[in-house]
Amino acid sequence: QVCACQVRATGKMYACKKLEKKRIKKRKGEAMALNEKQILEKVNSRFVVSLAYAYETKDALCLVLTIMNGGDLKFHIYNMGNPGFEDERVAFYAAEICCGLQHLHQEGIVYR
Repeated sequence: QVCACQVRATGKMYACKKLEKKRIKKRKGEAMALNEKQILEKVNSRFVVSLAYAYETKDALCLVLTIMNGGDLKFHIYNMGNPGFEDERVAFYAAEICCGLQHLHQEGIVYR
């Protein structure tokens, strides 16, 4: 579950990803959750979210991430006029994705 959140003191916006401990344990995903946190700490790119804070509650692990304004790609494909994109917009988004992947690869991170 991901939701937008705001730091009261500064007004800065973040995305908070909440990972339920029960679900992690049930799927034996402890190592994956720790790996995700470590990777997000390492990332520093305009094209990939990075970890600002991490904390845990009794029931959840919470990753507070940089927020990417404007909605996700699926939203833009289906909700901004006719479904799909013009060629120029496709090239723009493809270039941003390539820049993000290039940064991950430079850090020794392979995404899926």
